[in-house]
Amino acid sequence: MDRFTALRVFRTVVEQGSFAGAARQLGLSPAAVTKNLSELEAQLGVRLLNRTTRRMSRTEAGALYYDRVVRILDALEDADGALGPLQRMPGGVLRVAAPLTLSLTRLSAAMPRFLERYPALSVDLRMEDRRIDLVEEGIDVAIRAATVLPDSSLVSRRLMAMRYVVCGAPSYFARHGMPAVPDDLRVLSCVRFSLGRHVAEWTFHKDGHTVSVPVGGRYMVSSSLAVRDALLAGFGIGLMPHLYVRDDLAAGRLLAALPDWSAGELGVFAVYPSRLHVPLKVRAFLDFVVEDLTDGECGAYAGPEAGGGIG
Repeated sequence: MDRFTALRVFRTVVEQGSFAGAARQLGLSPAAVTKNLSELEAQLGVRLLNRTTRRMSRTEAGALYYDRVVRILDALEDADGALGPLQRMPGGVLRVAAPLTLSLTRLSAAMPRFLERYPALSVDLRMEDRRIDLVEEGIDVAIRAATVLPDSSLVSRRLMAMRYVVCGAPSYFARHGMPAVPDDLRVLSCVRFSLGRHVAEWTFHKDGHTVSVPVGGRYMVSSSLAVRDALLAGFGIGLMPHLYVRDDLAAGRLLAALPDWSAGELGVFAVYPSRLHVPLKVRAFLDFVVEDLTDGECGAYAGPEAGGGIG
């Protein structure tokens, strides 16, 4: 027995005053109406309606049950109706988790534009580098950076690829020289991001060859923004996501080294709990970040879930 259908049948029989009228109202056969009501009474263990060939009336239990069934079905109808605006226009609260530096360099500046586009929507943006359990913490979308994401039940969309660049201040290169090949990095002071994959060695690619170089230095820090600050101060050289230093490179505050070598890249993914019934607010945010994050960087595409750090 479909409990919801049986409750609707019971209510409609009472309101129509007959089984035939209820069958017409619900688009069911008279036999189906009788079957649903009989199974409901059997499950409840009480008779809800007294019926003869000429008349039908509620029992005392039926009258009590009808009042509560009407309230339940009306409340469900109201609940369905409340979703109507959300099904037409993104609304409600969107909870987003994203790495700190990516948020500060791109997302936080872009978020007012997103909110202006969708006035019925509110955003709770959580900027932190720890790996969040989306379901447990009620997060709608998480932005994650990785070479390959671990297997999970989550759904992901690849947003962009962030390429790395070796760079430093002109003052540092004036004192210590510009490296010509990756091996020159061994004797230079490297400011390293402690949460990433490049703490102990940096890997480069050129013409099908791969070279990994051990790197060291007196400063290691868990924020890419702090690495950038050290580079701007002329303290050393760093391996940075191009997105974080592109304005400094364009202005000449930093210089790129080893331009003929590729220092690799990191994928940026949007991760969300389910592919089924994705809320409009999540779809709207995904489309927005694809549009925003790919500006001036590598192209984005929808792909399978594919972890590295960019904090």
